[in-house]
Amino acid sequence: MKFGIGMFPTDYAMNPADLGRACEERGFDSLYFPEHTHIPASRETPFPGGGEIPREYTHLLDPFVSLGMIAAVTTKLRLGFGVCLVTERDPIVTAKEVATLDLLSGGRVDFGVGAGWNIEEMANHGTDPARRFRLQRERVEAMKEIWTNDDAEYHGQLVDFDPVWSWPKPAQKPHPPVLIGNNGPNALNRVLRYGDGWMPLGFRGADGLAEQIRELRSRGADAGRQRIPVVQFGCEDGDGPVEAAIEAEVDSLILVVPSLPEGEMLPLLDAKAELAARFS
Repeated sequence: MKFGIGMFPTDYAMNPADLGRACEERGFDSLYFPEHTHIPASRETPFPGGGEIPREYTHLLDPFVSLGMIAAVTTKLRLGFGVCLVTERDPIVTAKEVATLDLLSGGRVDFGVGAGWNIEEMANHGTDPARRFRLQRERVEAMKEIWTNDDAEYHGQLVDFDPVWSWPKPAQKPHPPVLIGNNGPNALNRVLRYGDGWMPLGFRGADGLAEQIRELRSRGADAGRQRIPVVQFGCEDGDGPVEAAIEAEVDSLILVVPSLPEGEMLPLLDAKAELAARFS
């Protein structure tokens, strides 16, 4: 199993480029950043983790710019989205951004996507929350068309465009892996329909994860697909949760760290690297 780091990059945390170098130097396979364009000041949607929404949600840096900085100062570290909120993004613009980052990084992008949980946030982008999962699917399908075809077109209910020309194409072929970030009851169906891998959260909904992974891969095999990768985003502290991820045959475990300045972050990364070394 591979190990990566996940962090909310903020204006008060360690600089993304420095963080990327530190992760690569310590042997981590990947670094994952989430996305929120903003947090509405007036919000009725409850925070999934309970209580008040943490400070880092309102101070997030743009993941594309942040990961672009990291691509320029690293050579092997994979650049992950955990997750990109495609329901709040134009698919044609996002397809170009992903392809550009993948090309310039030498094919190191892991494109985790999500439909979002903050109703007011997506509504500010003109997204109907009731249709966000259909919108997520159509936008992912549309981006795959752009990445893999010179004359790309897509005709869905919510995404519709005639043939377009868009370069660059991604370095990874046919395109960067699209990881579906969802723990809901239809998560496996979404992965099997239009995803290349699954990114479940390890903090909540982790009970029964091993059974779900077995089901996912069994159904994938029945459909003629190769082994579907699973990237688990986060886990509880201690050896036990890591052992559980290994037993569940998770391919990559993203160890989430808080948004800290460099002086506090480096010792924590050392501790996470020691944890990873015990199971590598």
